[in-house]
Amino acid sequence: MHQDRNNNYLMTWIENLQAQGKYAFTYRQACYQFKEVSNTAISLSLNRLSNKNKVISIFKGFYIIITPEYSIKGIIPPLLFIDPLMKHLGKPYYVGLLSAAALHGAAHQRSQEFFVINQLPPLRPTLKKGIKINYIGRKKIPADFLEQRKTEAGYVTVSDPVLTSVDLLQYERYIGGINRAATVINELADVMKPEKISDQFVSNAPVVMLQRLGYILDKIVGKEELAKRLNDKMRKKYHIWQRAPLKAGKPERGFTSDSRWKIVINTEIDIEE
Repeated sequence: MHQDRNNNYLMTWIENLQAQGKYAFTYRQACYQFKEVSNTAISLSLNRLSNKNKVISIFKGFYIIITPEYSIKGIIPPLLFIDPLMKHLGKPYYVGLLSAAALHGAAHQRSQEFFVINQLPPLRPTLKKGIKINYIGRKKIPADFLEQRKTEAGYVTVSDPVLTSVDLLQYERYIGGINRAATVINELADVMKPEKISDQFVSNAPVVMLQRLGYILDKIVGKEELAKRLNDKMRKKYHIWQRAPLKAGKPERGFTSDSRWKIVINTEIDIEE
């Protein structure tokens, strides 16, 4: 009976969290809330609630609340818990790649995988109840090219369209290749703000990725204004740059080059409609 009572107290507290728009909590928070209950009893209660599909542990010491509408899936969407999770881990981050593109309107590019860019060192992928979260580590998080997006659970940090586009090319192996990247960039180009293609953006992105982005904007998706601005900013910063392959890891000999972007066209890009 004592265990059931503690379990009820814990469930009531969890329901109150949910009523406040919170979908996650930590083991430490639960122990602090119920100081009169032993840590062992809290752990047992959480295990019972997990077995009843009321909560699930995503990382050690970090739990998410399974709301009734997601009880069949057994997990809530990552957008509802990724911000408190990354804060719990002490990791600067942003939602990126296809997950960011979907938030910017590339609706038919939704993926079963959720993509998070976080400050190094990288984290292991999370796979729970059919949802996979891919974490990609980078040395520095470019704060000036991030946006805050409102969710039911608060806010999440998301890469803006220009950062999303260059990331899609830099990390194209995670999303299915350069054709997929170009298809998404075609959609993102409609919501890119030219002013975001700034001196700072060019300074913080790998030159090769800027070349590939410029070529795709210019020659593949026909966004001449965006392409011209990017080219102008690149010439101001670098004056000249080296030839680079459109597709990394493929031979470069025997292919024509684009003179404006110094891109070796060693693959064909097909935009999915």
